[in-house]
Amino acid sequence: MTSYSLVPFRRWARFGALLAAIVVIVGAWVRLTNAGLGCPDWPGCYGHVHPAQVVEQVDTAQAAYAARPFDYQKALHEMVHRYIASTLGLVVLGLAIYAFRHRRNPRQPVRLPLVLPLIIGAQGALGAFTVTLLLTPVIVTSHLLGGLTTLSILWWLSLTPETRSPSAAERSTRPLAMFAMAALIVQLFLGGWTSTNYAAVACPDFPTCQGTYHPSTNFAEAFRFAHEQGKDYEGGVLSQAARTAIHYTHRIGAVVAGSLLFLTGLLTALRARTSRVRSAGLALMGAVVLQWLIGMNLIWRGFPLWLGTAHNAGAVVLLLATLTVVRRLWPARNEGP
Repeated sequence: MTSYSLVPFRRWARFGALLAAIVVIVGAWVRLTNAGLGCPDWPGCYGHVHPAQVVEQVDTAQAAYAARPFDYQKALHEMVHRYIASTLGLVVLGLAIYAFRHRRNPRQPVRLPLVLPLIIGAQGALGAFTVTLLLTPVIVTSHLLGGLTTLSILWWLSLTPETRSPSAAERSTRPLAMFAMAALIVQLFLGGWTSTNYAAVACPDFPTCQGTYHPSTNFAEAFRFAHEQGKDYEGGVLSQAARTAIHYTHRIGAVVAGSLLFLTGLLTALRARTSRVRSAGLALMGAVVLQWLIGMNLIWRGFPLWLGTAHNAGAVVLLLATLTVVRRLWPARNEGP
């Protein structure tokens, strides 16, 4: 009997992870260019598949959405994001079918591949609500976290686990790794909440905020998740004090989560018995430093679009590096090459 190989499955999962990363980063680009409502309907754009078709019939298309003037560039940004997300959906469906067909093989992961299409379906619904509910922050943030969840599962499935038993020193790093992972999840939420509430520019200086370490804040308003029906949230609706509270919380989270992740990477590298585990730890340390540098320069340079997008890309790299360390510290059973 021919031995069963997970290599093709892992390669497709890696391709899916690449697509998911692109979806997240392009989604950030869409938000930063204020193109989230570039297409006021879903899944089409002013009733068409491509913005170029809207140009040809702009008067007719615009008549149905008089309150939302057509902007070709914004519409194109939004539709490109949807095209890539749709392609990702097909890849995820293919992985689920592959896993189900080989479900009797003990080496084949089945549960996570079958969960992915459900997450993608929920993501589609959130994408629709993002438009129909006019960029409600809690919906947009949930949409971002759903995308990062999809990315995480695909990356996890693509990684070849350690087959040897970890040393006692490596096992001792596990509690810190899980604690750091939890802190990263909270920080990713805070990053999404900062972006969807347009709070990034609330503190235009660093390390101070508005020239002080104690700026005026309103935390009660900042983290109120209810939304008003029919209200347009494009550009943000919170007061300056509320946005400052969000931004400042995100900064504190960056210090706490980043420090925990850096320490996790350092201990992983120092206690590693193999070069693969050591490399994972070093990569995590590098990802933390890179994200810190991007975040600081984003503020110092006045929030240029390319650095704002790079900050989101840095979050993706940091998430993948963290997952890789966790995967290396927890060898999986019954999984072959």
